[in-house]
Amino acid sequence: MNLKLWQVDAFAEKPLEGNPAAIVPLERFLDTALMQKIANENNLAETAFLVWKSPGQYDLRWFTPESEVDLCGHATLASAWLIFEELDPELKQVCFETRSGTLIVDRSRDGQHSMSLPSDIVVPLDAPPDFAKRIANALGTVAPEELYRGRYVLGVWEEAGAVRGIRPSGDVGGVLRSVNSWGFIATAPDDQVNDFVSRFFAPEKGVSEDPVTGSAHCALVPYWSKRLGKKTLKARQVSPRGGNLLCTDAGERTILAGSCALYMKGEITI
Repeated sequence: MNLKLWQVDAFAEKPLEGNPAAIVPLERFLDTALMQKIANENNLAETAFLVWKSPGQYDLRWFTPESEVDLCGHATLASAWLIFEELDPELKQVCFETRSGTLIVDRSRDGQHSMSLPSDIVVPLDAPPDFAKRIANALGTVAPEELYRGRYVLGVWEEAGAVRGIRPSGDVGGVLRSVNSWGFIATAPDDQVNDFVSRFFAPEKGVSEDPVTGSAHCALVPYWSKRLGKKTLKARQVSPRGGNLLCTDAGERTILAGSCALYMKGEITI
């Protein structure tokens, strides 16, 4: 069996920036175990599999190298970019049916396509007293000033340098397991041109650090919107690759806009 595959860098102005996603269009979904093996072989944060249903309507699933996930923003944006650029260039909007409901991406003339995702409102984390110290030690930085929980654990620092300076040196996944989580967002107000910065770690899913994480911004945007009193925010994920996002707090929905760049297209044989 031969399948077409595209690798697209999401939230990137040019290739080799942002977050790479593999996209595999299918006539129908393959066996889940086989899709997982393909994602593991790709060894990217996510591989997206999409199935055409009707004009502008697709089913979409996402896999890390280790497991299927409920929500992935960057691979959704990359999938929409592929549809707009190559699969159906007449479309102005695409709707994806996913584990997280219907996700809509609107085409933009400037290439900054906008994606609507469900907001993730965080609450204070009820954690063991030593959790902040343990996660800081694992990340190789100082302890966060605040801790919250939504889909992931969210740590807030007051200095952007503490987030930029993270150098994981311990068992981040083990620390997160102690609070029944697998993902950690580190964030702080920006000291440069953006409203806030962030990083994201999910070693239990085979992603030691995710370059740019759409699903994490479903929690970050409502948090920073409330704290800063702004509905539209500029964000920078300060991973080694890095990426920029234009974010809008729309209540129950979080709107993320960003560019994509094609890195590779080819064919896989299984």
